[in-house]
Amino acid sequence: MSTPAAVTAEATSIAPVVGRRQAGGPRVSKRALGYTLLVVLALVYIVPFAIQIATTFKTDPDATGNPLSLVPNPFTLAAWQRLFAGSTGNYPLYFFNSVFVTVTVTAGRVFFDSLAGYALSRLQFRGRGALFNAVLAVMAVPGVVLLIPKFLVLKQVGMYDHYSGMIIPLMVDAAGVFIMKQFFDSVSISIEEAARIDGAGVFRTFWSVVLPMARPALITLTILSFQGSWNEFTYFLIATQSEAKQTLILALARLSSGQLGSGTQFPLRLAAALFATIPVALVFFAFQRHFVRGANEGGVKG
Repeated sequence: MSTPAAVTAEATSIAPVVGRRQAGGPRVSKRALGYTLLVVLALVYIVPFAIQIATTFKTDPDATGNPLSLVPNPFTLAAWQRLFAGSTGNYPLYFFNSVFVTVTVTAGRVFFDSLAGYALSRLQFRGRGALFNAVLAVMAVPGVVLLIPKFLVLKQVGMYDHYSGMIIPLMVDAAGVFIMKQFFDSVSISIEEAARIDGAGVFRTFWSVVLPMARPALITLTILSFQGSWNEFTYFLIATQSEAKQTLILALARLSSGQLGSGTQFPLRLAAALFATIPVALVFFAFQRHFVRGANEGGVKG
C-alpha cells in the first residue's frame, strides 16, 4: 500500500514529463504547419514554371485544349525546331548579343561600382557627401524619365545602334555604388591601416586587401547586374534599331506581340521565353552557392 508521501513524489516526477509532452505537441504542430505553408508557397512558384516547360513540348492543339497538363500528348520538339530554324528570327545571334552585352556590362559594373563605392567610403575629398547624395537622387529617378535624353545623347555622339551604346552607359549603376559603399563602411579600417604601414598604396590596399573581403557584396552585385542587364528591355529598345544588335529579350517581345500565323502558338512563345530564362537561372543558382559560403566565411571572420 502506497503512502501519501510516495504518491506525492510519484506525481511530482510524472508532472514534468507530462508537461514536456504537452509543451512539445503545439511546437511540433506549428513546425508542421510552417513546413506545409512553405511547400504550398513553393508550389505556387514551381507549378507555372513546370507548365511552361511541358507546354514547349506540346503541339498547338494540345497546348490549347490541355493548358494545365504536365504531360505532353503527343511529345514533340516542333516548337524548339521552329525557334532555331530561322523562320521567326536569328535566335543564335540574339543569344550572342545578350551574352556579350550582359557579361561586359556585369564585369564593368562590378569593377567601377566597387571603385566608386570604395572612394565614397574611404577617401576624404571635398564634395564627397554631395556626390553620395547625388547617387541616392539618381536611384530615386524612374528610368523611363531618362529614355528620351539617353536616346538623344546616343544619336549625338554616334553610339546609336552600336555595341558601345548598349554597353558603356550601363557600366556604372547607382544602386551598385550604394551597395558597395555600404559594405565598405562596415569593414574595419584597421586592416587597411596595417597594409599601408607595410607600404601598400590606396589602389593596392583596395585590390589586394579590401576587395577579397567584399566577396559577398561582389557576388550580390554580380547577380543583380547580370539579371538586370539580361532582362533589360526599355533601354535596348531605344538604343538599337537593326536586327543585328537585337538582344534575346527584344526578340522575345517581338515574338510575343507579333503575328505568327494561325493558332495561339503557345509552345513556340513559351519555348522562346524558356530559352531566355535558363541562363539567368543557371547564373543565379551557381552564384547563390558561393554567396552563402562567402557570407558564412565573413560571419566567422567577424
